[in-house]
Amino acid sequence: MGKAFETAKRLYKAKRYQKALAVLLSVDEDPAENPELSYYLGLCYSQTEQYDEALLYLEQVVTTHPDFLHLYQCRLLLAVIYTNTERYSLAEYEIKQLIDGGYASVQVYSVYSYLLFQQNRSEESLKYINMAMELDPENPNVLNSSGYIEAEEGYNLDKALDLCKQAVRKQPEQAAYLDSLGWVYYKLGKFSEAHRYIKRAYQLSDDHPIIKSHLKAVAKEIGAID
Repeated sequence: MGKAFETAKRLYKAKRYQKALAVLLSVDEDPAENPELSYYLGLCYSQTEQYDEALLYLEQVVTTHPDFLHLYQCRLLLAVIYTNTERYSLAEYEIKQLIDGGYASVQVYSVYSYLLFQQNRSEESLKYINMAMELDPENPNVLNSSGYIEAEEGYNLDKALDLCKQAVRKQPEQAAYLDSLGWVYYKLGKFSEAHRYIKRAYQLSDDHPIIKSHLKAVAKEIGAID
């Protein structure tokens, strides 16, 4: 693959996914015969949310690539894509393959929690995000996810507030974490605080539909117009 492939990898690491994809597609090799090329095509298509194309290449890697890291990453990505496209049984299959194969990790448990939450299996979802927290109690994504589930289901709002505050302290400009903290304040009936955090989250997000719906709900409560 030579120079073009190395250029594509550099572009991918620089998060210039569309340009990396264009370079990869120019490589004069058959991805079906080159797992490394399939791997990066799958990653680029995933990052650009072209999920049908991503699935094609990621599944090729899972069936042909001997490298542990690539196999792990591809199964995890497959689980995320299947969850986002509501193919939950396929997502669960990929997660179970990782767990049964001894590849459990913070990321695996977090993705499994997300999968379960999307299916309204909130108690199971909380179980797995707490398993992730046992492995890495300082992980901001895990803290945020656990807090959001606690709040959304009304389990323990005081605990949810503490968890989300910890996540925001670690990454104060992360839109998802600000939104979760604001949503906990909303659940607690503290609408001014909720509005402050969710408004900031919306400013940092790219018109994210969930954050937008949260902002509308809070604005309605305090009579704000945003």
